Amino acid sequence: MSKKRALITGINGMDGSHLADFLLARGDYEVFGLERRKATYYSPNIAHLAGKITLLKGDLSDQNSLLRAIKECEPHEVYNLGAQSFVGESWSMPEQTSDITGLGALRVLEAIREHGNKDIKFYQASSSEMLGKKGGVANEETTFYPCSPYGVSKLYAHWITKNYRESHGMFAVSGILFNHESERRGHEFVTRKISDGVAKIHLGLADHISLGNLDASRDWGYAPDYVEGMWMMMQQEKSDDYVLATGETHSIRDFLDNAFNYVGIQDWSKYIKTDPKFLRPVEVSYLLGDASKARNILGWKPKTPFKDLVNIMVKNDIKLLSQNK
Repeated sequence: MSKKRALITGINGMDGSHLADFLLARGDYEVFGLERRKATYYSPNIAHLAGKITLLKGDLSDQNSLLRAIKECEPHEVYNLGAQSFVGESWSMPEQTSDITGLGALRVLEAIREHGNKDIKFYQASSSEMLGKKGGVANEETTFYPCSPYGVSKLYAHWITKNYRESHGMFAVSGILFNHESERRGHEFVTRKISDGVAKIHLGLADHISLGNLDASRDWGYAPDYVEGMWMMMQQEKSDDYVLATGETHSIRDFLDNAFNYVGIQDWSKYIKTDPKFLRPVEVSYLLGDASKARNILGWKPKTPFKDLVNIMVKNDIKLLSQNK
Protein backbone atom coordinates (compact mmCIF):
# COMPACT_ATOMS: atom_id res chain seq x y z
CA MET A 1 0.00 0.00 0.00
CA SER A 2 1.46 3.39 -1.03
CA LYS A 3 1.95 5.97 1.69
CA LYS A 4 0.38 9.41 1.87
CA ARG A 5 2.76 12.31 1.34
CA ALA A 6 2.60 15.32 3.65
CA LEU A 7 4.41 18.63 3.09
CA ILE A 8 4.96 20.74 6.20
CA THR A 9 6.07 24.38 6.13
CA GLY A 10 7.80 25.40 9.33
CA ILE A 11 8.85 21.82 10.02
CA ASN A 12 11.76 22.93 12.18
CA GLY A 13 9.42 24.76 14.57
CA MET A 14 7.65 23.29 17.57
CA ASP A 15 4.40 22.32 15.85
CA GLY A 16 6.09 21.21 12.64
CA SER A 17 8.44 18.82 14.41
CA HIS A 18 5.68 17.35 16.58
CA LEU A 19 3.44 16.91 13.53
CA ALA A 20 6.26 15.11 11.69
CA ASP A 21 6.66 12.80 14.71
CA PHE A 22 2.93 12.10 14.76
CA LEU A 23 2.64 11.35 11.03
CA LEU A 24 5.71 9.12 10.98
CA ALA A 25 4.49 7.21 14.05
CA ARG A 26 1.32 6.34 12.12
CA GLY A 27 3.42 4.45 9.61
CA ASP A 28 1.38 5.44 6.57
CA TYR A 29 3.03 8.80 5.71
CA GLU A 30 6.06 10.10 3.91
CA VAL A 31 6.98 13.48 5.38
CA PHE A 32 8.53 16.38 3.50
CA GLY A 33 9.55 19.63 5.14
CA LEU A 34 10.07 23.06 3.69
CA GLU A 35 13.42 24.51 4.76
CA ARG A 36 14.64 28.00 3.89
CA ARG A 37 18.28 27.11 4.32
CA LYS A 38 20.32 24.40 2.64
CA ALA A 39 18.21 21.24 2.70
CA THR A 40 20.88 19.12 4.38
CA TYR A 41 20.67 21.03 7.68
CA TYR A 42 18.57 19.66 10.51
CA SER A 43 17.64 22.11 13.27
CA PRO A 44 17.58 20.84 16.89
CA ASN A 45 13.82 20.17 16.82
CA ILE A 46 14.12 17.77 13.89
CA ALA A 47 17.66 16.44 14.36
CA HIS A 48 16.18 13.14 15.54
CA LEU A 49 14.32 12.87 12.22
CA ALA A 50 17.45 12.86 10.05
CA GLY A 51 17.03 10.14 7.43
CA LYS A 52 13.32 9.83 8.18
CA ILE A 53 12.07 12.96 6.44
CA THR A 54 12.98 14.79 3.23
CA LEU A 55 13.82 18.50 3.37
CA LEU A 56 12.99 20.62 0.34
CA LYS A 57 14.21 24.12 -0.39
CA GLY A 58 11.49 26.72 -0.25
CA ASP A 59 10.42 29.99 1.31
CA LEU A 60 7.01 31.43 2.15
CA SER A 61 8.13 34.72 0.59
CA ASP A 62 8.82 33.03 -2.77
CA GLN A 63 5.82 31.47 -4.49
CA ASN A 64 7.85 29.84 -7.26
CA SER A 65 9.86 27.92 -4.66
CA LEU A 66 6.60 26.71 -3.12
CA LEU A 67 5.29 25.54 -6.48
CA ARG A 68 8.56 23.69 -7.16
CA ALA A 69 8.36 21.98 -3.76
CA ILE A 70 4.79 20.85 -4.41
CA LYS A 71 5.72 19.52 -7.84
CA GLU A 72 8.71 17.71 -6.35
CA CYS A 73 6.87 15.82 -3.62
CA GLU A 74 3.30 15.71 -5.05
CA PRO A 75 1.72 15.88 -1.58
CA HIS A 76 -1.69 14.62 -0.54
CA GLU A 77 -1.69 17.04 2.41
CA VAL A 78 -0.01 20.44 2.93
CA TYR A 79 0.27 21.82 6.47
CA ASN A 80 1.15 25.54 6.55
CA LEU A 81 2.77 25.95 9.95
CA GLY A 82 5.47 28.40 8.88
CA ALA A 83 5.26 31.99 10.15
CA GLN A 84 7.01 34.81 11.93
CA SER A 85 5.42 33.37 15.03
CA PHE A 86 6.63 35.53 17.92
CA VAL A 87 3.86 38.00 18.75
CA GLY A 88 6.14 40.45 20.54
CA GLU A 89 8.52 40.68 17.60
CA SER A 90 5.69 41.48 15.19
CA TRP A 91 5.61 45.12 16.38
CA SER A 92 9.26 45.64 15.42
CA MET A 93 8.91 43.64 12.18
CA PRO A 94 5.32 44.30 11.01
CA GLU A 95 6.11 44.18 7.31
CA GLN A 96 8.02 40.90 7.49
CA THR A 97 5.34 39.42 9.74
CA SER A 98 2.65 40.39 7.25
CA ASP A 99 4.66 39.02 4.33
CA ILE A 100 5.49 35.65 5.86
CA THR A 101 2.58 35.00 8.22
CA GLY A 102 -0.14 36.54 6.09
CA LEU A 103 0.86 36.52 2.42
CA GLY A 104 2.82 33.30 2.93
CA ALA A 105 -0.46 31.42 3.32
CA LEU A 106 -1.77 33.00 0.11
CA ARG A 107 1.35 31.91 -1.77
CA VAL A 108 0.97 28.30 -0.62
CA LEU A 109 -2.70 28.26 -1.59
CA GLU A 110 -1.95 29.80 -4.98
CA ALA A 111 0.88 27.31 -5.59
CA ILE A 112 -1.54 24.44 -4.89
CA ARG A 113 -4.17 25.97 -7.17
CA GLU A 114 -1.65 26.58 -9.93
CA HIS A 115 -0.33 23.04 -9.62
CA GLY A 116 -3.81 21.88 -10.59
CA ASN A 117 -4.27 18.84 -8.35
CA LYS A 118 -7.67 19.45 -6.76
CA ASP A 119 -7.19 16.52 -4.35
CA ILE A 120 -4.44 18.24 -2.34
CA LYS A 121 -5.68 19.14 1.13
CA PHE A 122 -4.50 22.33 2.83
CA TYR A 123 -4.24 23.14 6.54
CA GLN A 124 -3.77 26.72 7.77
CA ALA A 125 -2.43 27.33 11.26
CA SER A 126 -4.78 30.04 12.50
CA SER A 127 -4.42 31.45 16.00
CA SER A 128 -6.37 32.59 19.03
CA GLU A 129 -4.41 35.86 18.67
CA MET A 130 -6.93 36.70 15.94
CA LEU A 131 -9.53 37.07 18.71
CA GLY A 132 -7.51 39.64 20.62
CA LYS A 133 -9.71 41.92 22.72
CA LYS A 134 -12.96 39.99 22.42
CA GLY A 135 -12.64 38.32 25.82
CA GLY A 136 -15.02 35.69 27.18
CA VAL A 137 -15.16 32.14 25.84
CA ALA A 138 -14.44 32.05 22.11
CA ASN A 139 -15.52 29.55 19.46
CA GLU A 140 -15.58 29.43 15.65
CA GLU A 141 -18.36 32.06 15.49
CA THR A 142 -16.73 34.66 17.73
CA THR A 143 -15.95 38.01 16.08
CA PHE A 144 -12.25 38.65 15.58
CA TYR A 145 -10.40 41.65 17.03
CA PRO A 146 -6.62 41.14 16.64
CA CYS A 147 -4.35 43.36 18.74
CA SER A 148 -0.93 42.84 17.11
CA PRO A 149 0.59 42.76 13.62
CA TYR A 150 0.92 39.01 14.15
CA GLY A 151 -2.78 38.64 14.93
CA VAL A 152 -3.77 40.79 11.95
CA SER A 153 -1.50 38.75 9.66
CA LYS A 154 -2.96 35.48 10.93
CA LEU A 155 -6.45 36.84 10.32
CA TYR A 156 -5.61 37.61 6.70
CA ALA A 157 -4.27 34.06 6.27
CA HIS A 158 -7.42 32.69 7.91
CA TRP A 159 -9.78 34.60 5.61
CA ILE A 160 -7.82 33.92 2.44
CA THR A 161 -8.02 30.22 3.30
CA LYS A 162 -11.80 30.53 3.51
CA ASN A 163 -11.82 32.45 0.24
CA TYR A 164 -9.89 29.79 -1.65
CA ARG A 165 -12.13 27.10 -0.19
CA GLU A 166 -15.24 28.89 -1.40
CA SER A 167 -13.87 30.39 -4.64
CA HIS A 168 -11.89 27.45 -5.97
CA GLY A 169 -13.54 24.48 -4.28
CA MET A 170 -10.32 23.55 -2.49
CA PHE A 171 -10.16 21.37 0.60
CA ALA A 172 -8.82 24.04 2.94
CA VAL A 173 -9.20 24.01 6.71
CA SER A 174 -8.10 26.41 9.43
CA GLY A 175 -7.28 25.30 12.94
CA ILE A 176 -7.90 28.17 15.36
CA LEU A 177 -5.48 26.91 17.97
CA PHE A 178 -5.27 28.46 21.39
CA ASN A 179 -1.89 28.62 23.11
CA HIS A 180 -0.05 25.33 23.11
CA GLU A 181 3.47 24.71 24.31
CA SER A 182 6.09 21.99 24.61
CA GLU A 183 9.71 21.38 25.48
CA ARG A 184 10.53 22.37 21.86
CA ARG A 185 9.19 25.91 22.21
CA GLY A 186 11.65 28.71 21.32
CA HIS A 187 13.41 30.48 24.18
CA GLU A 188 11.94 33.87 23.19
CA PHE A 189 8.45 32.72 24.26
CA VAL A 190 7.42 33.41 27.85
CA THR A 191 6.63 29.79 28.71
CA ARG A 192 10.07 28.55 27.63
CA LYS A 193 11.70 31.59 29.21
CA ILE A 194 10.11 30.50 32.50
CA SER A 195 10.93 26.79 32.24
CA ASP A 196 14.52 27.55 31.19
CA GLY A 197 14.88 30.22 33.87
CA VAL A 198 13.55 27.97 36.63
CA ALA A 199 15.91 25.21 35.52
CA LYS A 200 18.86 27.63 35.63
CA ILE A 201 17.88 28.86 39.11
CA HIS A 202 17.53 25.25 40.28
CA LEU A 203 21.02 24.42 38.96
CA GLY A 204 22.62 27.59 40.31
CA LEU A 205 23.17 29.06 36.86
CA ALA A 206 20.97 32.16 37.35
CA ASP A 207 19.34 34.11 40.18
CA HIS A 208 16.31 35.64 38.47
CA ILE A 209 14.01 35.68 35.42
CA SER A 210 13.05 38.94 33.70
CA LEU A 211 9.42 39.01 32.54
CA GLY A 212 6.69 41.44 31.48
CA ASN A 213 3.01 41.25 32.42
CA LEU A 214 2.41 38.47 34.97
CA ASP A 215 -1.38 38.78 34.91
CA ALA A 216 -2.03 37.81 31.28
CA SER A 217 -4.08 34.62 31.12
CA ARG A 218 -4.06 32.01 28.36
CA ASP A 219 -5.70 28.73 27.47
CA TRP A 220 -2.57 26.53 27.44
CA GLY A 221 -2.35 23.00 26.06
CA TYR A 222 0.39 20.55 25.03
CA ALA A 223 1.53 20.80 21.41
CA PRO A 224 1.59 17.02 20.61
CA ASP A 225 -2.13 16.87 21.50
CA TYR A 226 -2.84 19.75 19.12
CA VAL A 227 -1.00 18.39 16.08
CA GLU A 228 -3.21 15.31 16.30
CA GLY A 229 -6.19 17.68 16.04
CA MET A 230 -4.67 19.22 12.90
CA TRP A 231 -4.47 15.80 11.30
CA MET A 232 -8.05 14.98 12.33
CA MET A 233 -9.31 18.10 10.54
CA MET A 234 -7.62 16.94 7.33
CA GLN A 235 -9.32 13.53 7.44
CA GLN A 236 -12.86 14.90 7.22
CA GLU A 237 -14.96 14.60 4.06
CA LYS A 238 -15.71 18.33 4.08
CA SER A 239 -13.27 21.09 4.98
CA ASP A 240 -14.18 23.47 7.79
CA ASP A 241 -12.63 25.51 10.61
CA TYR A 242 -12.17 24.28 14.16
CA VAL A 243 -11.09 25.72 17.52
CA LEU A 244 -8.66 23.61 19.54
CA ALA A 245 -8.44 24.58 23.21
CA THR A 246 -8.48 23.10 26.71
CA GLY A 247 -11.35 25.24 28.01
CA GLU A 248 -9.21 26.31 30.98
CA THR A 249 -7.30 29.54 31.47
CA HIS A 250 -4.18 30.12 33.56
CA SER A 251 -2.15 33.25 34.23
CA ILE A 252 1.60 33.73 33.95
CA ARG A 253 1.57 33.62 37.76
CA ASP A 254 -0.04 30.17 37.62
CA PHE A 255 2.67 29.04 35.22
CA LEU A 256 5.31 30.36 37.62
CA ASP A 257 3.63 28.63 40.58
CA ASN A 258 3.75 25.25 38.85
CA ALA A 259 7.24 25.69 37.41
CA PHE A 260 8.83 26.70 40.72
CA ASN A 261 6.86 24.08 42.65
CA TYR A 262 8.47 21.43 40.42
CA VAL A 263 11.89 22.37 41.86
CA GLY A 264 10.59 22.78 45.42
CA ILE A 265 10.30 26.58 45.56
CA GLN A 266 7.02 27.90 46.96
CA ASP A 267 7.69 31.65 47.10
CA TRP A 268 9.18 32.67 43.76
CA SER A 269 8.74 36.44 44.12
CA LYS A 270 12.43 37.15 44.78
CA TYR A 271 13.42 35.36 41.59
CA ILE A 272 11.24 37.46 39.25
CA LYS A 273 12.08 40.91 37.90
CA THR A 274 9.63 42.94 35.84
CA ASP A 275 11.21 44.52 32.78
CA PRO A 276 9.17 47.11 30.81
CA LYS A 277 10.83 46.03 27.55
CA PHE A 278 8.79 42.82 27.69
CA LEU A 279 5.47 44.68 27.91
CA ARG A 280 3.52 44.83 24.64
CA PRO A 281 2.04 48.04 23.17
CA VAL A 282 -1.40 46.42 23.35
CA GLU A 283 -1.81 43.50 25.73
CA VAL A 284 -4.35 40.73 25.23
CA SER A 285 -5.15 40.02 28.85
CA TYR A 286 -7.37 36.94 28.54
CA LEU A 287 -7.95 34.11 26.05
CA LEU A 288 -10.21 31.10 26.60
CA GLY A 289 -11.43 28.68 23.95
CA ASP A 290 -14.48 26.48 23.42
CA ALA A 291 -13.51 23.35 21.46
CA SER A 292 -17.00 21.79 21.51
CA LYS A 293 -17.14 21.57 17.70
CA ALA A 294 -13.83 19.73 17.50
CA ARG A 295 -14.90 17.43 20.31
CA ASN A 296 -18.27 16.62 18.73
CA ILE A 297 -17.22 16.30 15.08
CA LEU A 298 -13.56 15.25 15.21
CA GLY A 299 -13.61 13.39 18.50
CA TRP A 300 -10.65 15.51 19.64
CA LYS A 301 -9.89 16.50 23.19
CA PRO A 302 -6.71 17.57 25.00
CA LYS A 303 -4.94 14.80 26.91
CA THR A 304 -2.27 16.64 28.92
CA PRO A 305 -3.23 18.69 32.02
CA PHE A 306 -1.70 22.13 32.53
CA LYS A 307 0.45 21.02 35.48
CA ASP A 308 1.89 18.13 33.47
CA LEU A 309 2.69 20.48 30.57
CA VAL A 310 4.67 22.80 32.87
CA ASN A 311 6.47 19.88 34.52
CA ILE A 312 7.45 18.40 31.14
CA MET A 313 9.02 21.71 30.09
CA VAL A 314 10.93 22.32 33.33
CA LYS A 315 12.15 18.72 33.52
CA ASN A 316 13.40 18.89 29.94
CA ASP A 317 15.29 22.16 30.52
CA ILE A 318 16.92 20.80 33.67
CA LYS A 319 18.07 17.79 31.64
CA LEU A 320 19.40 19.93 28.77
CA LEU A 321 21.24 22.35 31.04
CA SER A 322 22.69 19.52 33.14
CA GLN A 323 24.07 17.89 30.00
CA ASN A 324 25.58 21.15 28.78
CA LYS A 325 26.93 21.96 32.23
